[in-house]
Amino acid sequence: MPAAPEAEPLVPLREATRVWFLISLQTFGGPAGQIAMMQRELVDERRWIGQRRFLHALSFCTLLPGPEAQQLSIYIGWLLNGIKGGLIAGTLFVLPGLVALLALSGLYVGLGDTTAVEALFAGLAPAVLAIVAQAVWRLSGRALGHPVMVAVAVAAFVALAAFAVPFPAVVAAAAVVGWVLGRVAPQVLPHAKHGDPDSGPEPLIPDDALHQEPATRSHALKVVVVGVVLWAAPVVAFAVLLGRDSVLVDQALFFSGTALVTFGGAYAVLTYVAQQAVQVYGWLAPGEMVRGLALAESTPGPLIMVVQFVAFLGAYRDPGGLDPWVAGVLASLLTVWVTFVPCFVFIFLGAPYVERLRGNHALSSALAGITAAVVGVIANLALFFALATLFDDQREVGAGPVSLDLPVLSSVEPVALGLLALASLLLFWRGWGVLRVLGVCAAVGMVLGLLGAPV
Repeated sequence: MPAAPEAEPLVPLREATRVWFLISLQTFGGPAGQIAMMQRELVDERRWIGQRRFLHALSFCTLLPGPEAQQLSIYIGWLLNGIKGGLIAGTLFVLPGLVALLALSGLYVGLGDTTAVEALFAGLAPAVLAIVAQAVWRLSGRALGHPVMVAVAVAAFVALAAFAVPFPAVVAAAAVVGWVLGRVAPQVLPHAKHGDPDSGPEPLIPDDALHQEPATRSHALKVVVVGVVLWAAPVVAFAVLLGRDSVLVDQALFFSGTALVTFGGAYAVLTYVAQQAVQVYGWLAPGEMVRGLALAESTPGPLIMVVQFVAFLGAYRDPGGLDPWVAGVLASLLTVWVTFVPCFVFIFLGAPYVERLRGNHALSSALAGITAAVVGVIANLALFFALATLFDDQREVGAGPVSLDLPVLSSVEPVALGLLALASLLLFWRGWGVLRVLGVCAAVGMVLGLLGAPV
């Protein structure tokens, strides 16, 4: 029997590589923008994959730890061109951002104390706060269509902000709540109200012709072994060469652990990363975390790339026996490696099994619960950034298990508040894109700084 689909790739690998490279240069605006851009390129315009298959892949990626947009690119690359396609798509998705953020990190540590650079970041930070608020608004629009789902989001926010509940516990509880609601009250879930997911354009490639991989133990074992070896090899090498006490090893282990619990994307886990990097390890100051996110927002690629900035600063300031610049570059590259290698493992390991679960209602219900909780998680991140950006001082209030940081109102920063209002106006009322808003706020911040305003 002829095997025509095997003899000729569904999409020539050269053509797929060219398209993934073009996509990688447009991955601005966070996961919502990145997913929308892939939808337009792959579903609407090129019609390489159907709407239902796209949404099914997205559902699985949202359930995974790690950046869902990058994992979605790996999944679709795998569906189109197998393992090679997934490797190419996932690597290109982060490559432009890696190069850009590495250069900007070096610029920051080299010129960060100058008036112009300080003013630049003073303009960017309030804009980032507005962008995070917009992310909450957009996500809530499709995740909180019922008061029950609003309650899930509020509960997640309170659990994190006031009770310091571990993030994975919040995600797990939300998944259980979503699953239960899917059984007892499915009408409250967002996916129950959406139209037919097949309403998109007819794909040029039938679903049955897309790549398949046997969901076998041997395949799973091979993926896990290769993935663990690739992840661990550079970490072990640095531990042997520099010693276990090296900041590079600390960062590699910390961000490896983070990569396993980053459910809900970058916004959802940045509060945890910021608290650990600032308060526990002392790699950077609270305001610098916001500046790092501003850089990640202004470069292509997943927002979790901000960990590259964190690692660069931490290693540059504590290089051990290395030259500070060498330590910063190595730490940056090592952190990106341990952050994204698990993404490939998760997709190549889970995709063959998930392909069997298309249309599974239990999976969709659990996803709806997690998505609702992520709205509260992102709102908690917005609170963290607001305190660091708009106020010079905070105070802790609470009793027993309840503890909440509140601003000292007299320490408000008028310039930051004004720039936040400007960014919000441009984003919500004028509908400007992220890059345009960041550019305007950065320019205003620089002008005010050079004029002597207290930025």
